[in-house]
Amino acid sequence: MRILVALGGNALLRRGEEMTAENQRRNVRIAAEALAPLGREHQLVITHGNGPQVGLLALQSAAYQQASAFPLDVLGAQTEGMIGYMIEQELGNLLPFEQPFATILSMVEVDPDDPAFDNPSKPIGPVYTEEDSRRLAAEKGWVMAPDGDGFRRVVASPLPKRIFQIRPVKWLLEKGCIVVCAGGGGIPTMYAPGRRLQGIDAVVDKDRASCMMARELEVDLFIMATDADAVYLDWGKPTQRAIRRASPKALAAYDFATGSMGPKVEAAVEFAERTGKTAAIGALADVTRIARGEAGTLLTREAGEVEFYPA
Repeated sequence: MRILVALGGNALLRRGEEMTAENQRRNVRIAAEALAPLGREHQLVITHGNGPQVGLLALQSAAYQQASAFPLDVLGAQTEGMIGYMIEQELGNLLPFEQPFATILSMVEVDPDDPAFDNPSKPIGPVYTEEDSRRLAAEKGWVMAPDGDGFRRVVASPLPKRIFQIRPVKWLLEKGCIVVCAGGGGIPTMYAPGRRLQGIDAVVDKDRASCMMARELEVDLFIMATDADAVYLDWGKPTQRAIRRASPKALAAYDFATGSMGPKVEAAVEFAERTGKTAAIGALADVTRIARGEAGTLLTREAGEVEFYPA
């Protein structure tokens, strides 16, 4: 079976943790332990988030006054290599020595007329106090938005039109390689006049990019691994219920928060509806059970109305 697992940001850096290489390495090792059983039995593709990492690199780049700061597309490419390296190494320490790995820097085309450019909404980097937020907005021209008890930088998050490296990923999978790709939604690019491809200062929606990658690769199962064990209705309320299974149309009838589960549900609905295959959302620690249909929230056309786990 061909499986794509999209690792949420918590798989690399948990909220509130310092953005150190040691913390990231530890979290990647935990992710690798969860993914290794799938790598032994299936063709495996891994995508991942990169928000905190891009934010940190942006701060480091901006702090060097002797040169202009690197744009987000370049920083996205850096994080794809950095995170892919760690995933390859930690998974390689758990799987047979002869198992091949590859990290593919994935360029993604976006539409220059995407309305996201007029409404920056994707948070990157750390949480700032209100005072620091105002200072950074004035100094660097950043757009800042409330995030919990503080503020974070937000940038445009356009939808993907095309992923350029689909064919190389397919070739590697056919040779038995475990592939890490489309990290952070991929490297954002667009065509300038004269059909000249160039990078842009944005962050591609990673859930949408993972969904597109899953569709183009014709995977049998698309899993979005997060810090929740399932999709919940009435989350945080006494009436909350965990969804076990649903058809895409049935789940699409509900509203989920844009800042949390909403993008994942939309990506899962799109994949299941367009391909007729299964999409799943659940905890990283449960990915093996999710692949067997025993955990998480499963979206499939075969399901009827929304089915819940026992309370």
